[in-house]
Amino acid sequence: MKSLSISRSSTPKDIPTPDNLGFGRLFSDHMLVMDYNQEQGWHHPRIEPYAPFCVEPAMMVFHYGQAIFEGMKAFRQQDGGIAVFRPLDHFRRFNHSADRLCIPRLDPGELLAFLRELLRLDQQWVPDAQGTALYIRPFVIATDNFLGVRPSNTYRFFIILSPVGAYYAEGFNPVKILVEDEYVRAAQGGIGDIKAPGNYAASLLAARKAQQEGYTQVLWLDAKELKMLEEVGTMNIMVKIRGKVYTPPLTGSILPGITRQSVLTILHEWGIPAVEESLSIDELMAAAASGDLEEMFGTGTAAVISPVGKLRYRDQELLINDGRVGELSQRLFDHITGIQYGLLPDTHGWLEKVAVD
Repeated sequence: MKSLSISRSSTPKDIPTPDNLGFGRLFSDHMLVMDYNQEQGWHHPRIEPYAPFCVEPAMMVFHYGQAIFEGMKAFRQQDGGIAVFRPLDHFRRFNHSADRLCIPRLDPGELLAFLRELLRLDQQWVPDAQGTALYIRPFVIATDNFLGVRPSNTYRFFIILSPVGAYYAEGFNPVKILVEDEYVRAAQGGIGDIKAPGNYAASLLAARKAQQEGYTQVLWLDAKELKMLEEVGTMNIMVKIRGKVYTPPLTGSILPGITRQSVLTILHEWGIPAVEESLSIDELMAAAASGDLEEMFGTGTAAVISPVGKLRYRDQELLINDGRVGELSQRLFDHITGIQYGLLPDTHGWLEKVAVD
């Protein structure tokens, strides 16, 4: 493994209180950085103080969007330790994104070892209140200074850390979503199944429109016919109809969510039927009209489980489960967060423990 150098901050920041976190606003004292060139490969891994860095206006990431990122969380355990939820799966997905954008792969095991050291150094930034966590953001940017469409020859990798509270202002309460039938997020064969900044930039206009109309998120439909359910904003979507859970299959236009995969595993263990099967918006509306639609919820790293209480499609608005948190949504949320905080046994080996002082 590459030798990791560590430079400690000489001006540590004040640690925020759990009730002053928000999401993605505050950042810890240190960050992990590593560089790539064709001669040395990935090299010079280092932990250094979190700070701005100098770039040139011609840097390729600004002009051609060659960048990827991930998002995972570390949780304070009941014994005071720290555990990261499924980091190797996140780093493997990171490499899937890298392959699609012609970015050199990184070694997941090595990244995990470096992450452990970063977490040990900034361990005081992992909050201990229920519902809080330390959000971990790995990302890569193309760093060649060149105007021309080709893959960069140099890159820089970072991991930054951000203590967070609830992702939505509603907390674990049902959200309102608007079905988007004008804009599309991604098409099969595109980059919808990777975590690239461009995917999120493409979603901003529709999300702003939804928020202006009083909705928290957008439900995306497929790019070809604008009829099949795809994703809800930054989450995968699941729908419970007549006791059976449906979620769109991974056909190349939606993200293969780590929380999605965790939920499917848990549902299988509980004996609850769950299928990766396409479902149209018309089928969803018909199920609601017949009383067969029981629950709808999003799954993702940021919110874990996000129940949907209201949905609008064109001029029709549905109240799902009387606008209340569904029994299955609550059970899944309690189970997954119970594992994450060390309150329930981790029977799948999903937690990576980090030694602390």
